Amino acid sequence: MTRDIVSGGQHIHAPDDLTRLLRDIHEQAMTINTGKVADYIPALAAVDPEQCALTVATLDGETFTFGDTQTQFSIQSISKIFGLILAMERLGDELWERVKMEPSGQAFNSIVQLEWEKGIPRNPMINAGAILVSDVLVSHYSASKNAVLSFVRSLCGNEEVYADHEVHESEKDHGHRNAALAHLMKSFGNIDSDVDELLDHYFWQCALSMSCENLARSFTFLANDGVCPFSKKEIMSKRDSQRINALLSTSGMYDQSGEFAFTVGVPAKSGVGGGIVAIVPDFGVISAWSPRLNEFGNSARGMFMVREVANKLGLSVY
Repeated sequence: MTRDIVSGGQHIHAPDDLTRLLRDIHEQAMTINTGKVADYIPALAAVDPEQCALTVATLDGETFTFGDTQTQFSIQSISKIFGLILAMERLGDELWERVKMEPSGQAFNSIVQLEWEKGIPRNPMINAGAILVSDVLVSHYSASKNAVLSFVRSLCGNEEVYADHEVHESEKDHGHRNAALAHLMKSFGNIDSDVDELLDHYFWQCALSMSCENLARSFTFLANDGVCPFSKKEIMSKRDSQRINALLSTSGMYDQSGEFAFTVGVPAKSGVGGGIVAIVPDFGVISAWSPRLNEFGNSARGMFMVREVANKLGLSVY
């Protein structure tokens, strides 16, 4: 990172000061022992809850890390962003006739809300919306899983990214509520493909396994008007990258999205595997991982770490 970062009136000189800051925040986070791992998916319940990682990837092409940043974990709902980007590429504005962009105000897997709104999900970050996006991918790609996997690998520059078979099977065996959402949308005519096929894609996508460092690198284009700072390739238009960030700001952190915007102030997405990725326009990406979840389904340590990095570096976009 070639420039200084102003932090509370002081200058953070990269790389040593930023690395030291991440270390200090990580050490503080390790004293947080609240929350528990996601036990409704057996494969996630077996993950060591003491693992913890923190990464910052900047638009200068540098990556700063501390903790278990190379350990791969199930990214779960963070994968919804990848699927959405590919669906937007295929359908354009037509997509927004089938899924809206409003905060839900309900649980991320609410059936009642979907019934009220006649099978049209509130946004692509709740489960019903991501299942709808999976329908688009299955309907428009001859090999939807390969399309997503190739896309993710190219973004993070790691050909070793994969979907965890055990997690995939565990999701399928315990995904009855998601199946109900899919069938309900099908009954309203908002699902085109075979329900079993799209659910298999959705569960597989949630089982994608990446490291904290992989996550940070893969989303830097959203902090750079749609252009990957590493490859210099345009991943999506500036307009569409702004739309993704807007959705993450309002709906990316489950029912804690408003609090996150208030206390942290950057677009972000979490997953019940314990991962969080936060987009800081014109700066880079903060990613954190620790499996213990708070009552909202967000990583307890991860929330602390992302908030501390953003606040100490003055990164709020508001």
